[in-house]
Amino acid sequence: MSRIIEPQRVLLEEDPDIPNNPDLPVLVYPQVLGDDVADKASAFERHFAENGWGGTWRNGIFGYHHFHPDAHEALGIARGSVEVQLGGESGRRFQLKAGDLVVLPAGTGHKNLSASDDLLVVGAYPPGQEDYTICRSKAEVKSMPELPRPQSDPFYGREGPLVRAW
Repeated sequence: MSRIIEPQRVLLEEDPDIPNNPDLPVLVYPQVLGDDVADKASAFERHFAENGWGGTWRNGIFGYHHFHPDAHEALGIARGSVEVQLGGESGRRFQLKAGDLVVLPAGTGHKNLSASDDLLVVGAYPPGQEDYTICRSKAEVKSMPELPRPQSDPFYGREGPLVRAW
């Protein structure tokens, strides 16, 4: 593997409706897959599987604020582009494009604000977190469960940036 792309670390504050994660930052990895990778969806799936992240799916990102109280989530942008809002209504907006990866700690709100018609996202979860809950408001959650921190970065493995950042 060539050089490791260091992610942008973004710690989000609690929102009126979204808990976010007070301890773990969102990790935004720009262009972990370059233009030389034709089938980015399969490449993301391969990296996720090799690094122990499962429950893989292909689709998009919901057009409403939601979060997973019981799972961390990796989202690889395999095709197209998307503007997402992370952290709820008071959160931050990000432009993501094919080849980008974002890793959301449990509790982090995310919403698709607008996307290209060809958007394709590949999602995955750390071991034991593949059966996750989708919540739209923190009123739906009595308390956030204590989750183990992943033992590997979804893209770079045991020596990857996530292991150091989390």
